[in-house]
Amino acid sequence: LRISQASLTESCAGCFTTIGDVYSMTRTIGVPMTTIEARLESVPEMGYDALSNVPRGEICLRGNTLFFGYHKREDLTKEVMVDGWFHTGDIGEWQSNRAMKIIDRKKNLFKLSQGEYIVVENIENKYLQCPLIASIWVYGNNFESFLVAVVVPERKAIEDWAKEHNLTDDFKSLCNNLKARKHILDELNNTGQKHQLRGFELLKAIHLEPNPFDIEKDLITPTFKLKRPQLLKYYKDHIDQLYKEAKGAMV
Repeated sequence: LRISQASLTESCAGCFTTIGDVYSMTRTIGVPMTTIEARLESVPEMGYDALSNVPRGEICLRGNTLFFGYHKREDLTKEVMVDGWFHTGDIGEWQSNRAMKIIDRKKNLFKLSQGEYIVVENIENKYLQCPLIASIWVYGNNFESFLVAVVVPERKAIEDWAKEHNLTDDFKSLCNNLKARKHILDELNNTGQKHQLRGFELLKAIHLEPNPFDIEKDLITPTFKLKRPQLLKYYKDHIDQLYKEAKGAMV
């Protein structure tokens, strides 16, 4: 028999196990080890329901083999350890044989290419303290070393700035104005630094969006939470361009 284990650094050892010759466990991470309790937590903003006929949600673990927390990062520890349950950030689906299959990744916690973890909602909340913006979606992934963002500016704030600089562009045109983009980017990063964001949490490039994120475009939930997979799909071309621009400026 071939036995494989699914493990995380945070779980200190294997947490799920599969038997390779059991066909029903193919493409799953198997069943929980005896040292671990596992459950799914619904992620409604991504459309995953832990109580549906096919349970899907974030994989949460509890047990004596789990870590106590991240070294000198109490803030990050509090984000992932809730009531004794470690939130892995992986989206799982229970199979009929009680094996677990990973089907997605929860997007509000990710790692940059250099290994730094990003708790993106925390960063967005700090950037939202900037009076020049109404909304912000911060994006990064484990193939890139820095963050970019799509920003909805506060209309009056950017129009007042334009008047001070003798610009007569309308709001939509201002969102395409390179000087306006740089002004808002600088102010966002100034805000981030005031709120003690680290260097890799600052933004390298932004796209200014004149239209609010809305439910009709499926970009936010009815409770106004960002729908990150849908935002990435909608703004993918802009995100690709932002990374291209930022890397060009860094050369």
